[in-house]
Amino acid sequence: MAKTSDEQSYLTEADGLVFLIEEVPRKLRRVFDASTAKFGLTRTQWRALAYIFRTPGLTQTELAKCLELERASVGHVIDQLEKADYVERRAVEGNRRVWTLHLRPKAIGILPALRAEADVVYERLLAGISANDIATFKQLLASMAANL
Repeated sequence: MAKTSDEQSYLTEADGLVFLIEEVPRKLRRVFDASTAKFGLTRTQWRALAYIFRTPGLTQTELAKCLELERASVGHVIDQLEKADYVERRAVEGNRRVWTLHLRPKAIGILPALRAEADVVYERLLAGISANDIATFKQLLASMAANL
């Protein structure tokens, strides 16, 4: 049965592109979840460790912004990382409500393996794509982000 012109317009080429753009991060999250599970970590915990490594002394509020999560959710993540001896909270002198976040030696020890695991995932993601295509894709994504 042939579709009417109204039915054909419900799904456009732009829809197909946007659906594909959404599918990649969804699949990437699944692959990352599986790879970080090997270390007993969630993807969010791994990302938290990476941000704290990059910016020692980050506050929980700042980390929440980086991870695009609510402060309470990040608090739970930090609680888990602290319990596993990956992170420690340090009180800010003069402000008992603010804590800075710092990696413990156990986290620093696991970072090279996490980096290697991430590199394997990225290699899989970008397999068969040229450096020129990657550069073009980055420019296109940056333009799309700026448009929004």
